[in-house]
Amino acid sequence: MLYWLSALSDGGDVFNLFRYITFRAGAAFFTALIFGFIFGRPLINALRRKYAQGQPIREDGPAHHIATKAGTPTMGGLLILAALTLSTLLWARLDNVYVWIVLGTTVAFGLVGFADDWAKVSRQTSKGVSGRVRLMIGFGIAAIAASIAVWAHPPELSAQLAVPVFKDVLFNMGWLFIPFAMVVIVGSANAVNLTDGLDGLAIMPVMIAAGTLGVIAYAVGRVDFTEYLDVHYVPGTGELLVFVAGLIGGGLGFLWYNAPPAAVFMGDTGSLALGGALGAIAVSTKHEIVLAIVGGLFVAEAVSVIVQVGYFKATGKRVFLMAPIHHHFEKKGWAEPQVVIRFWIISLILALIGLATLKLR
Repeated sequence: MLYWLSALSDGGDVFNLFRYITFRAGAAFFTALIFGFIFGRPLINALRRKYAQGQPIREDGPAHHIATKAGTPTMGGLLILAALTLSTLLWARLDNVYVWIVLGTTVAFGLVGFADDWAKVSRQTSKGVSGRVRLMIGFGIAAIAASIAVWAHPPELSAQLAVPVFKDVLFNMGWLFIPFAMVVIVGSANAVNLTDGLDGLAIMPVMIAAGTLGVIAYAVGRVDFTEYLDVHYVPGTGELLVFVAGLIGGGLGFLWYNAPPAAVFMGDTGSLALGGALGAIAVSTKHEIVLAIVGGLFVAEAVSVIVQVGYFKATGKRVFLMAPIHHHFEKKGWAEPQVVIRFWIISLILALIGLATLKLR
């Protein structure tokens, strides 16, 4: 919204700064961060008053979780959602279709997650909205986002699947691209949701992955960068850097209160929203495959659950001591901070590999 102040510029004054994506991204970051610091504690206090018993803890989870995490309020993702939404509306260009695709997807998945969290805390059960209903709504949201993205993309890229490293390769998926993009968005949302099981485990990898995708969005949205890097030019995606900056600022504000021992959990409100955001950015920038690299930690968490469930149904035995895989390492004796920090390191390595695909050929 504040971008329009650039219209007051004569080219050499402070209003000219509002033209620059990098300036507005920095402003969005600090707006979201300050919002998180100011409203984090009041939100936590309000959640504690409203839902004194906190988030129900899985009875089949690690035994020490019941003692250490019981009574912790959930729905802290509201803080992240409010911070990134406010900062995006203030600092992004609101005539940019990709901003609305990603922001709309994020808020919509956040509402689904909020309904699930509310059902859990109001009934004091670890089971909220049924998985089938969540998936149906999620695929509906993703279908809308994917359809708009196909319409918004340049004709030469619309419904095409870009391949990293092999930058001249495009697969024309035709009408199959929309179902594919739906799977990317819904899969990303649910993979982040599965990762959110330890204090601080999900939010830092989300910020790392989002930061990587933000850099990619900025690069593919500039014709000079795409010529140098030899990647596909998607005009307008650079504006997503503002959204990503708001996400990172809001995420850091949340992490201040989510650092072990957590004062609040993000809940499905946050994890579904942030995962959906990553998927929507990847679809918008034509980097769906790269998302599987930079979000490799989330992929591993989701695959561990699929393998565990499938193998158990087939044989009655388990591959992992417990799934998702972060609980497997807890069962093996890793302390919670060890699991969290080591997974952060893995996420950073994967992000660097994802960024390297921009220059590799």
